Amino acid sequence: MKKTIQTIINRKTAVAMILASTLATQSGCSKEFLSPEPTSFYEPDKTLVNKAGLDAALATADRHLRTYWSYFNYQDLSLPISTEYMFTDMAVASKTDDGNILADIATRVTPTEMPERMMWYWDETYNGIKYANTVINYVDNATDVSDNDKNIYRGRAFFHRSLRYMDLVFKFKDVPLVTRMLKQPKVDYKSTKREAILQMITADMEKAVEWVPDQKNMSLVGMINKAACRQLLIKCYMATAQWQKAIDQANILIDQSGYSLMTAPFGSFINPYPQTWPITRNVIWDLHRPENKGIGANKETILMMVNRNGTDAGTKMNTMRNWLPWFDATGTTMPTGGQALLYVATSNANYRVAYDYTHALGRGIAHIRPTYMATNELWTNISDAGDLRHNSTVGNWVRVDSLKYNDPRNTAWYGKNLRLYNDAGAILCNDTIRQWFDWPHYKYYIEDPLETGNANEANHRGGAGDLYCYRLAETYLLRAEAKFYAGDPAGAAADVNKVRQRAGCTTLFTTVSIGDIFDERARELNMEEWRFTELSRASYCLALSGKADEWGNTYNVENLSTKSYWFARVSRYNNYYNKGKAVVKGRAYTMGAHNICWPIPQNAINATGGAKLWQNQGYSGYDPAVVRWDKWEDAVKDELPK
Repeated sequence: MKKTIQTIINRKTAVAMILASTLATQSGCSKEFLSPEPTSFYEPDKTLVNKAGLDAALATADRHLRTYWSYFNYQDLSLPISTEYMFTDMAVASKTDDGNILADIATRVTPTEMPERMMWYWDETYNGIKYANTVINYVDNATDVSDNDKNIYRGRAFFHRSLRYMDLVFKFKDVPLVTRMLKQPKVDYKSTKREAILQMITADMEKAVEWVPDQKNMSLVGMINKAACRQLLIKCYMATAQWQKAIDQANILIDQSGYSLMTAPFGSFINPYPQTWPITRNVIWDLHRPENKGIGANKETILMMVNRNGTDAGTKMNTMRNWLPWFDATGTTMPTGGQALLYVATSNANYRVAYDYTHALGRGIAHIRPTYMATNELWTNISDAGDLRHNSTVGNWVRVDSLKYNDPRNTAWYGKNLRLYNDAGAILCNDTIRQWFDWPHYKYYIEDPLETGNANEANHRGGAGDLYCYRLAETYLLRAEAKFYAGDPAGAAADVNKVRQRAGCTTLFTTVSIGDIFDERARELNMEEWRFTELSRASYCLALSGKADEWGNTYNVENLSTKSYWFARVSRYNNYYNKGKAVVKGRAYTMGAHNICWPIPQNAINATGGAKLWQNQGYSGYDPAVVRWDKWEDAVKDELPK
């Protein structure tokens, strides 16, 4: 079995920790973002002079990549990827007892108020750029590294920098382009246009695909490989309207690189609590077990991120706590009264192994909740009972009404299915936003052995587990998207069908719209893809292509802040935003068309004393007269010492 990047992380822990602590002082939202590091804190000329230093720098970048999915701090809530989904057709914030809930996005999100993880995205993304720039700027100093290997380091660093800039330009649009580790103060950064940044990262990723080795030629799993670079290059080509080049790269990845969709059960079969929630073994369940994501038998994995329990590369994500309903709330009751579900420790007198939902499913408090589209319309608008991704019979999908009342003290209702209404039609749940929705168990379940093994623990919030960054199913859907833009909807349908057939679907397409492709992405890549960023990217690509969406609308790249495919989907499919539904203190869920671009943080604007950064349309400070770099080469030249 191949080693994982964990081996490197363990060997280089001391160096990596030093790098992580010193590099992190150069925050993307503070004045240090535009200033050099004091030499007493950070001396790259002394640190990055050999292979060990470069390995440590890239290990830090690799570890930080996974934080886009796993980072949390405040009361183990607010995963960054949750914020991504709050801005889409798929989910909304749902912690209704929180007066700061991110519901009224249209008016609340401003340059000075960026709730949830919005500000974190700006900071952490520029941190990732900084780590990459460190390697790119200092790789030539390494005396024990061959020229060929220096290019490998550059290519991996290009991946990290390009992925971060792809995220920035489709969240924040026109942003400062930083490519150097500065040795003297610079406080006159200007914004660079999105189009120019996309051109730069496309050129960088072409080099990365050439330089970075295939996974089959690497001894470690979890480091950036050629296929991951190719996947990102596909997105770069689409964002620069090079449809055929995107298709060509996808063809290589799908047909010539040794990867394939997993179509049969494989790896370890984990059926943790069969007496409560039995799993009938199936490929979708096996595909999403953390234990199977990085093994050699998994031919679908393009890039896996190491996140192991009991290691220094393990972050407990609390997926069930964040994403499952708050089932043990007293407001969800039995028809005769009393709490519907008990979440108790195994040592509790009311514990019954047959309905141990605490451990078998997890104890949620619903930091976010899925929309009606995510739980229903996605699966009924193309009805297919065989779809394993929405299958309760095999145990992959949990329906609320399939759970059983589990308080043994109520003999009349114990063991009977939960009901939302009693016989008289009265509702039995006082907060359906937070306490009553279905979910994909196969995606959200990550066992925490410390909690399930503790007889006195009444929580099971979700542990650490390896994560997918890229896998081949997305490659098929990317190729489908590129074919759609290129005018080949039948070819696009064939690629979508490959993903559907693997999931056990029998209803297939003969032609597809952009909506069919993004519906399939929602089914296949829920809580894997950066849903908001991908919809923003697709809105831009759709406008470049001139193709119509599923409703016949066409778009203009210069006008996406007022009319975009992203906003059309949010308006049509999210049953909360702009529907007048109150949440707390009379506040309603709202989303504005301008929210396709997040505001440039005000403190970043304040830090540029010699120039004015671009602020996006719809936010205070917007000024169409602000000068931006039209060419990335000019922005890079401007970084050079005067």
